[in-house]
Amino acid sequence: MGQLIRQIGPNTTRYYWYPGDKKEWLRALLAVGAGGAVLGLTYFLTRSWLAATTLGITVASGVAGFNFGRRDLAAAEALNARTPRRDAASAVGRASWRGFAQGAVVGFGTLIVVHLPATGFVADWLLPLAPGVVFGLAWQASLVAGRLSHESTKATEFVGPEATRRLDPDAVRSADPDAVGGADPDETRGVDADRTRRVGADRTRRVDPDETLSHAGPLAEAAEDVRRS
Repeated sequence: MGQLIRQIGPNTTRYYWYPGDKKEWLRALLAVGAGGAVLGLTYFLTRSWLAATTLGITVASGVAGFNFGRRDLAAAEALNARTPRRDAASAVGRASWRGFAQGAVVGFGTLIVVHLPATGFVADWLLPLAPGVVFGLAWQASLVAGRLSHESTKATEFVGPEATRRLDPDAVRSADPDAVGGADPDETRGVDADRTRRVGADRTRRVDPDETLSHAGPLAEAAEDVRRS
């Protein structure tokens, strides 16, 4: 709801309430003004009411569709899984009103174009579709522009040494106990020691010289003779 405050006297103030927001009403007036300006300019150049009216209503519908799309996007982003039921019901009511207003804009523009004195297939079947098509395209363009203008989450927040600290410790511990220090240091040290001991024993096992010489070949026998002499 919008509010107007008027100071009548030193001790008297009047408040006027009206539906909607002042900014939205100004945008609606901008759409009507843009359509009227295009209508007048087109008629001045072509002297055709069919072309002037169609272009003027199409431009007004496009600007109105862009404004409605921006309002729909803002209303949708204000809702989430934690929104109370009363607020969600209120948002549904406002969305229904916006849908009714959007249909009224498109339908009113179509009726004006249909009832123009010009006749023919283009004037009766194609041109009346122009306001609705432009309105839908402008509405979709406003949604895409609003999404692109929002700043997305930086990729550096999900990589690097600080990324694990921003995660839920319980979730990380359940996925990888060693990621956030969930494992017992003594237990880990004991497992590593046993593993190292087994590997070291296998690698440093002492070999019998006779066994080595028996499979060494002529070069090893010559080296043994030199050592004995």
